[in-house]
This record gives sequence, C-alpha cells and structure tokens, in this order.
Amino acid sequence: MQKKFFAKEAVSYLLLFAGMLLYTFSWVYFLIPKEIAGGGLTGLASVIFYATGLPVPYTYFGINVLLLVVGTIIMGKGFGFKTIFCVICGTLMLEFLPMLGFVSTIEDSLINAVLGGTLSGVGISIVFLSGGSSGGTDIIAIIISKYRETSPGRVFLVCDLIIIGSVIFLPGKTLENVIYGYIQMVSFSYILDSILTGNKQSVQILIFSSKYAEIADMINTNFERGVTALNSIGWYSQQEGKLLIVVARKSQLQAIARAIKEKDENAFITVSPATSVYGRGFEQIKSGFKKKDNENKKQKDLIGA
Repeated sequence: MQKKFFAKEAVSYLLLFAGMLLYTFSWVYFLIPKEIAGGGLTGLASVIFYATGLPVPYTYFGINVLLLVVGTIIMGKGFGFKTIFCVICGTLMLEFLPMLGFVSTIEDSLINAVLGGTLSGVGISIVFLSGGSSGGTDIIAIIISKYRETSPGRVFLVCDLIIIGSVIFLPGKTLENVIYGYIQMVSFSYILDSILTGNKQSVQILIFSSKYAEIADMINTNFERGVTALNSIGWYSQQEGKLLIVVARKSQLQAIARAIKEKDENAFITVSPATSVYGRGFEQIKSGFKKKDNENKKQKDLIGA
C-alpha cells in the first residue's frame, strides 16, 4: 500500500515539474524577450521588470511567499507542499532557463502572444490536475473555486485585466502592447478552461433495450453509475419495456457503449451532453451559504448567551 502511495506521489510531482517547465518556458521563450506583459503573478513580475529592471525570479518568489501563507492556511498542508514545490521550480526555471539562450525567432508579436498563452495554459492545467499551483493568482483562483462555482479562467481574467492594463502607464509602452498582453491572456484562459472543464464533462445516455435488466446491473456493477428505469412503450411494435437513463463522465462513454452492445447488439442508444451535473459521484454545489449560516448561528448563540 505504501509503495503504491509513494509511486502515485512520485508521478504527481513529476507532472508538476513538467507542467511548470512548460509554463516557465513559455515566458522565457515567447513572452519576456518580446516584452509581452501576460497575466498572473509572472505577468506582474514581468511588468515590474520592464519598469524597474528588477529580475522576474526575485519578484515572483517574494510575492509568492506571502500568498503561500494564506493558501496553506485555507487549503491545508497538502496544498502548501505541492505549491511550494511548484514555486521553487518556477523560480529556478525563470532564473536558469534564460541561460540556455533559447529565444523565439518569430518576429510577429501576435504569434508569440498566442503561442505563449497556449503553452502556459497547458502547463498550468497539468499543474492544476496534479493538485498543485504555480502560486500567485493561481492560489486566488483555487481558493475562490473551493467556495464558489466559478471557473479558474474567470478569476484569472479579472486579475489579468488589471495587471496587463497597467502596462499602459510604463514609459515607451502603447495600447498595442496592452492588446498583445490581452491576446496572451485570452489564449491562456481558453486553454485552461478547455482542459479543466473537459476533464469534468458529463453525458446523459438513454438506452432502449429488451435486456434492460442485464444492462442496468452491468452499469451499476462495472461502472459504478446509477441507472434510472422508466416505463416505456415502442409505438411501432406496441411492446412495453424500460427506458434506462444513465449520467456518466464523458471519458466513460465509449466503454459503456461497448459494454451495452456486448449485452444487446440491437440496443438503441442516444447520447447528449450534460452540463452542471451535481450530486454523488459528480460535482458539489459551492454556494458558500452553509458557511454563512454557521456564522449567523454562532452570532445568535453569542447574543443569546
């Protein structure tokens, strides 16, 4: 059991390292050399670098130390350890990757902004899916996502609008520089939401089959998904039967469909996307109301005392 745990943790940290490598490489190769101000804490550090010359790794590490304290308190020690690992990796990579001399040879700032945003979005998605964070606004996004049904990309959007917009106040920068920064931001947010949301996509499967009992038992046992059986009648054949309704992850669809066909080659199946699925085995509604109710109850108890 311990070997499996350590092996799983080792894979997790390797993925964190790979994600941070992609993320920092996008900045070192595409964005910073072209003076494109992207979003996030790395973007803020780059804006400070353009304005003062203060190295990006120092600003990145210093602000992250403060945010890590808050993140660890709210999200727990596991969150803190993985994020500390990512912050250290990010700081060292931002410091040493430029020494390799790899810089984009593409002259068009638009292409650099799109490629930089896309690559950084993939890197941060890997980090998020592995249970970590690169720090900075990632910490803010994860904390808000814990209590509110808000996508990380939307949180980044608000923070990035402010960070990138501040470029206009730097000497020698124009509206064009701000626009390139926003292009990077849109690319990053789109890729991030596409990967994270795609990982949680669900589908609703309707199954028409005379072997509905066998199929329902198979789905319950093999895929651990609930099945709802409704009375139905085929109007052409005038035969009564059961209509099975199953909600599952999109990643399970092919396996479920294949298993159904093995039970009944004549089974009729329809599939439709299901968004915002809440309940056991899926997402939980994050409204923050429970926390507020507890606080109100405590206040009433204090008043009553």
